[in-house]
Amino acid sequence: MLVKEYRTEVVAAGERWELWQDIAARTHLPNLLRSEQDEDFRAVMRVLALGDVQVADLSFPQLESVRTPRAIRRFDPEVYQINCQFTGKGGLAHNGRQDLFGPGDLVIVDSSLPYEARHLPPGPEVNGTCVVVTVPHALLPLPPRTLRQVLAVPLPLGHGIGGVLYRWLAEVASRSYEFAPSDAVTLGGVTTDLLTSVLGQALDAEDAMSPESRRRALHTRALDFIDRNLGDPALSPASVAAAHGVSVRHLHQLFAEEGATPAAWIRHRRLEHCRRDLADPGLRSRPIAALAARWGFRDPAASSRQFRRAYGMSPRDYRHHT
Repeated sequence: MLVKEYRTEVVAAGERWELWQDIAARTHLPNLLRSEQDEDFRAVMRVLALGDVQVADLSFPQLESVRTPRAIRRFDPEVYQINCQFTGKGGLAHNGRQDLFGPGDLVIVDSSLPYEARHLPPGPEVNGTCVVVTVPHALLPLPPRTLRQVLAVPLPLGHGIGGVLYRWLAEVASRSYEFAPSDAVTLGGVTTDLLTSVLGQALDAEDAMSPESRRRALHTRALDFIDRNLGDPALSPASVAAAHGVSVRHLHQLFAEEGATPAAWIRHRRLEHCRRDLADPGLRSRPIAALAARWGFRDPAASSRQFRRAYGMSPRDYRHHT
C-alpha cells in the first residue's frame, strides 16, 4: 500500500498540536507553525509516496505556517509545494507578493524562499481541506526563473487543463487506498505532467515542456473529456479530437501508444458505467435499456451484445447474479 495516514486524535487533546508539528516536519518541511486551536488540534493527513513526487490529502483547522531564512539554511530539500484548495480559504506572502486563495485555487511555493501562509477553515468546528503536491525542482521542466513569476499567484482550476488537474487530484486523494506500489511511477508521472501543463499555460511557456510531457497531458485531457461526455450519443473520436484541437489521426496515434483506440476506450468506459449501474440495488427498477441510454448507447440490442462480449453474460443475467 502506498498511502500512510496520520491522525492527531490517536493521542490526548493536549498532545495533538505537538504531534501535528512533528508530522508536518517529517512529511513536508520543518517550518514554524501556529494555530488558534493548539489546545485540541484535530487533523488528518494521508500521504501518497509516488517516487520522487508526494501527494498529501489534508484536513485541519486554522493554521499558520512560516518558512524563515534560518529554516531554509538549516534544511532545504529544493522542492515546490503546490496547494490545491478544496474547502476553506487562506492567504500567502511569498517572493515579494501577497494574495488570497480559496476553493478551486492552486498556489505554489518554493522551499528555497521564505513565505508565510495562513489557512482558514470554512466555519467553526469544520476543517479546511486541500491536497498538497511536493515536487523536486528538477522534475518540473520549466525554468526556475520563469516559475518564480507564479509563486503565490492563485491559479483557478475551474476549466480546461486546470479542471483536469483539479479532478485528478481529487480522484487520487479519494482513492489513495486502492493503489499498489506498481502504480507509483505512473501516478507520479501523470501528476507532474498535468502540473507542468497548468503552470506552462499560466506562464504561456508550454514550449518549455518536453514532447513526452505534452503528449501525456493531452492524453489525460482526452480521457477526462470522454468521461465527462459519455452520456452524449454523439461522442466519437472526431468530437474528442475537435475539442482538443488535434486531428483524428493524431488522436489515434496518442491512444495507440497506450495500447488502445479512442472508439474502443469510449465503448469500454460506457460499458463499465453500465456494469456499475446494473450492480447498484438503487437502480433495480430502472429498465436496462434506460441505463444503456444514460451512458450514450443508442441501440439497446447492440449494447447488450457488446456487454456480453465484454463480460461473458447478458446485462440481464449480470444484474440477476449481482
